Parts: sequence; structure tokens; C-alpha cells
Amino acid sequence: MVDAVSLLNDIPVWLLALAWAFDVVVRVLMLGIVPGNRRPTTAMAWLLAIFFIPALGLALFLLFGNFKLSDRRTQKQVQVNRRVLESTQHLESEDVTGDAPEWIESVVFLNRQLGAFPMHSGNRFDFITDYKRSILAMTGEIERAEKYVHVQFYIIGDDSEYVSPFLEALERAVDRGVNVRVLFDHLGTLRVDGYQKLKKRLTDAGIEWRAMLPISVRKWRWRRPDLRNHRKLVIVDGEVAFTGSQNLIEPGYKREAAHRIGRAWTDIMARAEGPIVTGLDIVFATDWYQETDDDLLADVVSGGLQPSRGDMRAQIVPSGPGFESENNLRLFNALVYGALERLTITSPYFVPDDSLLYAITTAAQRGVRVELFVSERGDQFLVHHAQQSYYSQLLRAGVRIFRYGQPAVLHTKCFTVDDTVAVFGSSNMDMRSFSLNREVSVMLLGAEAVEEVNRVQDEYRLESKELTLEEWNARKPAARWLDNVCRLTATLQ
Repeated sequence: MVDAVSLLNDIPVWLLALAWAFDVVVRVLMLGIVPGNRRPTTAMAWLLAIFFIPALGLALFLLFGNFKLSDRRTQKQVQVNRRVLESTQHLESEDVTGDAPEWIESVVFLNRQLGAFPMHSGNRFDFITDYKRSILAMTGEIERAEKYVHVQFYIIGDDSEYVSPFLEALERAVDRGVNVRVLFDHLGTLRVDGYQKLKKRLTDAGIEWRAMLPISVRKWRWRRPDLRNHRKLVIVDGEVAFTGSQNLIEPGYKREAAHRIGRAWTDIMARAEGPIVTGLDIVFATDWYQETDDDLLADVVSGGLQPSRGDMRAQIVPSGPGFESENNLRLFNALVYGALERLTITSPYFVPDDSLLYAITTAAQRGVRVELFVSERGDQFLVHHAQQSYYSQLLRAGVRIFRYGQPAVLHTKCFTVDDTVAVFGSSNMDMRSFSLNREVSVMLLGAEAVEEVNRVQDEYRLESKELTLEEWNARKPAARWLDNVCRLTATLQ
């Protein structure tokens, strides 16, 4: 302590005054810069970080404070949205909502304006909840491919039992002349053991592949590092597609810690046929274009929509930092406010912004039966504790919370509204999915779709225990403090 005081005494007064002036100027400037185009809660969290830990807070803000993509990528997304709107104008259906309530028409219109995709009937969805069976189903379709296979996942990790047979099917497809294209998120896949071997295997097989949103200081590819592409898609010959929440990796995510405690991820994938396949193929084409400048869109839409394969009505809702609006958040809010009887939500990472929190608690307070399925113990420390900070408010409003038994991670993302609407896909109900990740959601209309998704959620109910307000209030003060601190970090966007 004495040495520190002596050191300060040795510093010239003019230098101390200059440092003080610089600190004041930075703080004043940040007061006017940080709140720009940010939620008030997010801006306040950044300002607290900058004021309490100035050097570190400012460095983190400069690194993580901008949640927009580069101008080049944003312009590409705008261009693609315009082309999708133009190329699908003649594909509009007159009766897009069937016997759904009238208010659903406005939601369909909203999705069309924000994400560019129309709603179509004539689709079939088969929901697969068994982790290995979903990979086997995708592998089986690849074995039958004749023209092309499009594969896109946030995480790909090779292993002998689960993923290697899938990759072998891709290799055989290339050998018989099928065009195989693979996309994976750069940082999402980079952190998985065996990344270099995976890249070599894809290259040696003659598979076209790209890392999405790559970060490379050497090649001057830099942006906020946690802007990620979180979508999961497989499209075969434009006739069959798979989408949902599951990554292409074994259920323990190749993590030694997960294997030690028997932790596995629980997911849902849907096998789709019908016009929706063309839309999902367009989503892949837009991401391929972002990374390669290779424009597949004309080829994807040239054959028109796939013929009817069922009677489900479906609409694709892409979202992410390349769009001006938070498409998924706007959709979720609109549907929650439309609920009259029942709202059932499954979300592994439930850290809502104020608008969604108010929508859900308001639904419960006006008599809607609201149920929320989450993991008893999440795989991400900060997110899990941030999520828990909302439980008291939710429980007091009348939301019933069911916690899926640990050590499993309930990774499915879906929800249903009354007997009217079901939504599933890659999007969590957290601010990362709303603002930072490229996501894809599918909205389904009709009692049949709701019944199918609720069947999945009813399976989760059997493996879950309901949390009561009394139980939650009995926690120790230290646990509440930790949850609230982690809640602050969730708003640093």
C-alpha cells in the first residue's frame, strides 16, 4: 500500500490530470454512445461495466458491443430478401390460414414482411425425438440422393458411432456424382475436438464446404466474435428436408465432463416434405451465398415449389443480425399475445427481453394456462443462472415451470398456442437468439400440428419435476445473488 502511494507521488501532476481528464471524457462520450439502438437494460449494463471497471469494460464494449454484421453481409441479406419476395410472389396461396383465427392472418403477413417467406399448405412433418434415429434418418435420405445434398449445422463433430456414418454417406454421394455442400459455424465447430481432421476429411472427399461467419485476424476477417450462425438444415434433392434443434454431433457433444456425469442433449428434428422444402433450401442458399458468392437461389426456385405431400400449413421465419428487425422475437410476442387458453413453451436457454417476459406473464395473469419446460441444470453456467433469475417473477404470475431432470440438457426449442399454432426450430428464447444468432424457425397452423408438438412436450413432462414458488423462495440468499449477477451479463449485447 505504501509502495503504491509512493509510486503515485512520483507521477507528474500534469500526467495525473491528463489521465483524469481522459477518464471523464470517455465516460461522458459513452453516456451518449452506448444507448444508441440498444435496449435500455442492455445500455445500462454496458455503462455499469464501463463505469465500475473502466479499462476492461471499455475493451469488452469495443469487442462485443456491436451486434451488426458487416455492411457487405447486410447488403447481401437485403438483396436476397428482395429476390425471395420477387421470386415467390406468384407462389402465394389465397387461403393461407384455413380455419385459423382471423388474427393469425396478421402474423402471417408480419412474417412475410420481415422474413420474405410466404405460408404454404401441403406439407408433411414427422417429428423425431430419438437422437440417434434422427441422424440415421438423415443418413438414409443422403444415401438416396441423386442430384445434391445441402448440409448446414451450427456444430459438426465427427465420431465413429453417430456422425461418421453420416459423413460416409456424403462421401458415397460425391462418388456417384451428387453435388454435396456443407456449412458449419466457424467458432461453434472450431471448439470441438477433431476440428482439423473434420476439415481434412471433407476436403479429401471432394465435398464443398465453408465455415460460416469465419474469424481470421490473418485474413482480416473480424467482427464481434459471438455473432454466430445457429441454423440446422439438411436438404436432399430439394425434395426432403430436416430442421430443428439438433447439431451434427454425438449426444454428449464430445465433452469429457459431460460423459463423466452421463449428460446427453435432448433434441427434436423434423423430417419435412412439400413446399416447405423449397423454402428451407432457399435459407441454405442465402447462407451459402453469404460465404461463397456462389448464387444458388435461381437453381433452387427454378423448379417451383415441391408438390403437396400432406395437409400442414407452414411458414419459414429466418432471423439474425442481417435483418433490420428481430424477426423471431416479433413473431413470438405476437403469438403469445394471441393465446387464449394454453401456451406451452420448451426452451433450453430462457433469458427473455422485457417485451417477451411481459407477454408471457401477462398471458398467465389473464387466465391462459402457461407452462415452461427448461433444464434442471443447464450446460452453460452464466446462461443457466441468468435464466433462474426470472423464475420468481414467472411463478408469481402463474407460469408453471417444469425442470427436465439432470444431468440431461433439454435442448429442444418449440412452443404451442391453444390448438392454433406450433413453432419449432433453432431459436432459443434468449437475447442471443434474438439479436446475435442467425436462426430459422418454422410456424405451423392447425390442431394436427399443435397435437404433434404437444406430444413431444408431453414426453418431456414425464421426465420433469414441477417447480413451486415455495420451493424456489426457500433458496439461500447467495444463490439468488449469483442468479441476479449472471442476469446482468445476459444483457451485455
